[in-house]
Amino acid sequence: MTTAVYPGTFDPITNGHVHVVERAARIFDRVIVGVAGSTHKSTLFDLETRVKLAEKSLEHLDNVEIRGFHTLLANFAQAVGARILLRGLRAVADYEYELQLANLNKQLAPELESLFLTPVEHYSFISSTLVKEVARLDGQVEAFVPQAVATALKHHFDY
Repeated sequence: MTTAVYPGTFDPITNGHVHVVERAARIFDRVIVGVAGSTHKSTLFDLETRVKLAEKSLEHLDNVEIRGFHTLLANFAQAVGARILLRGLRAVADYEYELQLANLNKQLAPELESLFLTPVEHYSFISSTLVKEVARLDGQVEAFVPQAVATALKHHFDY
């Protein structure tokens, strides 16, 4: 059985993230969405909320699990029996950073392979950061995030 980990902060999970997971679920036997808890980023939603929003957004996929983690990604992947690390590449700007991460993870755990999926065009511009900014300014986010996330953003920003 091939297990892949799709890690991220998912603050919040977007339709672009969901699309990557849906594609991965067709390729791999098991996909674990790893929601990073220990991060250098300050998050809008706490880890528990981000995990719950990811669960609601991906509940239609039988071979997908959502797990929060506070360790190095390489250690998390090893702990869940994954040999594949999935990452999304939206633009050339993402590539340099993702290549650094892939090389670091390869040094930490040589058995791990990093695979990159590119989004379809209509998701290529979506980022969690942009979604939060639209929501903060009382904009409509329904086209960019699953309904559970849109509701959580509206509640958080009180609009």
